[in-house]
Amino acid sequence: MHDKPHWISSEQPFGFQKTVGFELVEWREGYAVLELEVETKHLNRSGVLHGGVLTTMLDSVMGFAGLYSPDPNRIRKAVTLSMSTSFTGQVRAGRIRAVGQLRTSGRRIFNCTGEVLDAEGNVLGMAQGTFRLRSDSVD
Repeated sequence: MHDKPHWISSEQPFGFQKTVGFELVEWREGYAVLELEVETKHLNRSGVLHGGVLTTMLDSVMGFAGLYSPDPNRIRKAVTLSMSTSFTGQVRAGRIRAVGQLRTSGRRIFNCTGEVLDAEGNVLGMAQGTFRLRSDSVD
C-alpha cells in the first residue's frame, strides 16, 4: 500500500471500484493513475486479464483525469458519453497501472486518453473517451 497524500486518501473507494479492487495512486490537474493487483477473479476463461477489467480501469482513470479539484470539498462527477478501446496485450498476474490524461475540456464536456500498462511497461490497452460533467459539478 502506498502512502497517499490527503487529497487521494479523502477520495473513498466507491461501489464498483471496491468490487474490482483498483486504487487511485496519483491524481492532479488533468492526470490520474490507478493500480490493480491482478487476481484470479480478474481473469477470463483463457486465464488472462478480462477485457472488462481493462475497460473499467480505462473509463475510470480517464474520468478521474478530467474531474480533479484541489478543493476536497468540491467533488466533481461526470458521465461517460462515448469511449473507444483497443486491446493490445495480455497479462495473467502482477500489478497493472492505468494512466489517464485530459486532452481538451469545455464548460461541461471533456475528452481524455488512457492506457493500461503491465509491470514491465507494455501497453495492455488504450482508450479515448468523451465525458460530460454532471449538473451538480458545473461551476
